[in-house]
Amino acid sequence: MKSSVKLHFCRWDLIVAAAILLLAGGLTFGYWGQTVSAAGSGLTAVVSANGEEIDRVDLASLKTAEERTYTDLGYTLTVEFSPDGVCVETSDCPTQDCVHTGTITRAGQSIVCLPARISVQLKADVGQAASSGDFDVMIG
Repeated sequence: MKSSVKLHFCRWDLIVAAAILLLAGGLTFGYWGQTVSAAGSGLTAVVSANGEEIDRVDLASLKTAEERTYTDLGYTLTVEFSPDGVCVETSDCPTQDCVHTGTITRAGQSIVCLPARISVQLKADVGQAASSGDFDVMIG
């Protein structure tokens, strides 16, 4: 005959479980608090065509949404810049991947339209990004 060990719940189990939940919650909220978002963060949208910069928009200076149109290689994109982020509203390219990307709001994110060879990338102000923890390492 096999005897099974019976486990009993004790108060130390409750204390350990509560400590783990508090630690997990604290780390989660700490991470969300450090992410750089477009609103009031000094983000700049850089628009490039064929690898060359053609436009630069400071999102922090915008009060309302602003639409701009870019044309390259026979395709036209309408890009909406707002204090909350950047998105491609319309495009006449065949795949529509740039439109389906949605709104980008954080430094390092980008929208690319391959048929038009146009890209929009969000870049953070180096001083602000370094103080907000956006970079892992900064050399130079």
